[in-house]
Amino acid sequence: MSFSRRTLLKASAASAVLGGIGAPLVARAQTAEFTYKYANNLPDGHPMNARAKEMAAAIKAETNGRFDLQIFPNNQLGSDTDMLSQIRSGGVEFFTLSGLILATLVPAASISGIGFAFPDYDTVWKAMDGGLGAHVRAEIAKANLVVMDKIWDNGFRQTTSSTKPINGPEDFKGFKIRVPVSPLWTSMFKAFDAAPASINFSEVYSALQTKIVEGQENPLAIISTAKLYEVQKFCSLTNHMWDGFWFLANRRAWEKLPEDIRTIVAKNINTAAVKEREDVAKLNAGLQQELAGKGLIFNQPNVTPFRDKLRSAGFYAEWKGKYGDQAWELLEKSVGKLS
Repeated sequence: MSFSRRTLLKASAASAVLGGIGAPLVARAQTAEFTYKYANNLPDGHPMNARAKEMAAAIKAETNGRFDLQIFPNNQLGSDTDMLSQIRSGGVEFFTLSGLILATLVPAASISGIGFAFPDYDTVWKAMDGGLGAHVRAEIAKANLVVMDKIWDNGFRQTTSSTKPINGPEDFKGFKIRVPVSPLWTSMFKAFDAAPASINFSEVYSALQTKIVEGQENPLAIISTAKLYEVQKFCSLTNHMWDGFWFLANRRAWEKLPEDIRTIVAKNINTAAVKEREDVAKLNAGLQQELAGKGLIFNQPNVTPFRDKLRSAGFYAEWKGKYGDQAWELLEKSVGKLS
C-alpha cells in the first residue's frame, strides 16, 4: 500500500465536500450485533484511515459480521476537544488522539513529545512499545478510558521558515514561530529564546502569508497537504518532537463486547497500527523529495546543540518535575540522559 501527496490532497478535497454529510467509510451491516463509531481528525486518504478501512473489514470478517466499525475521518464528528468529550461520554466508541492533546486530560501522555528526546524511529518504538508506553497507558486507564497497546504514528515534526534555515539553537533567538495551543510547545521555544505564538491550525497559512509569524513546525505530510511550501522557503529537518496517536475506546462500550470480539478487535487494531507506522515513514521519505521539487530548501542540523541549550535553560528539569521521577526514568532509559 503506497501513499502520495496527491492521494492525500484528493482525499482532503473529497472529505471537505462530504464533511457535512457525515457518511462513514464502512457501510453499515444490517445484521451486526454491535455497530461502533471510530472518529479521527485525518483526511480519509491518510495511511491511518486506509489501514483503518482494512482493519474494519478484517474485524467484520473474523466476527462473521457481528461487529461493524463505522469510520468518520477528517473531524466529521467535531474537533479533537469535541471528540474527546464524546469518547468519554460514549457518543463515539473509538477515537485516535495525539498524546500531546490527550495531555489536557492525562498529563503523562505528552511525555512522548519532549523536545529533541528521540533521535530516530527505532528509539521511539522501543520506548512506546516498552516501559514508557506502558506507563502512559496505565495513566490513560486511570482516566476511565481503554487504550490499545500500539500507538499509531503521526511523524517527527520539522521547522519551516520564510526568512532563514534553522541550523542551530541560536537561529531560534527572536524567531516568530507558530505553535499549537500547548504548554509543552510554548515552554520549549521560549527556552530557545524564540517568540512562539499560539495560533489555530486553520489560520496558519494566512499567518505565514501575512508574516504575522516567520515559521511553523509540523510533520512533512501536513506541510505538504496544507501547501505551506507556498508561503515558506526553508525546511529544517529538526525532528524536534515526535507525535503519535493513541487508539482510545469508551470503557462502557468496550466492556459491553463479548471477550472473543474484544480479542479480535484489539488484535486487528494493533496490527493496523504497526502497518500504519511503516506507511507514514515511507510517505515522509518520499515527501521530502516532492517538497524540494516545489522549491522548499532543506537542511539537516545537528541536534546535539539543541539538546544542550534545552538542558542549560532548565527545560528538561522543569518537565521532569511535572512528569515525575518514574516517567522520566523510563524516558531516559530509552533515549539516554536528558536532564
